[in-house]
Amino acid sequence: QVQLVESGGGSVQAGGSLRLSCAASRYTYIVGWFRQAPGKGREGVAAIYRGSGNVNIVDSVKGRFTISQDNAKNTVYLQMNSLKPEDTAMYYCAADTRSYTGLGAGVATRYSYWGQGTQVTVSS
Repeated sequence: QVQLVESGGGSVQAGGSLRLSCAASRYTYIVGWFRQAPGKGREGVAAIYRGSGNVNIVDSVKGRFTISQDNAKNTVYLQMNSLKPEDTAMYYCAADTRSYTGLGAGVATRYSYWGQGTQVTVSS
């Protein structure tokens, strides 16, 4: 089992920044960040392969969001800059220990473990 704890959400004005943290109880192969706005499906935002450090970022946030990790703390960060009102959503951290599932990093069903979510609200 893997426990994930997110933190760092909040309310900001458009153009502002937030950094989300995802602390894992142990090492995992991959960690992803997803978001879900009211009435919409869950969207993969970014993912990092813990061993290689390779990252995937969805096009809608490229150049604004970055994903990084602190191996010593088993923590993955999502730095969100130049926030827009359309970034408003509940943000979830997800992780998996499996190296291969046949599913892409942005697919929610690729992940076995999920955090409780942290709300991000961006006002115009």
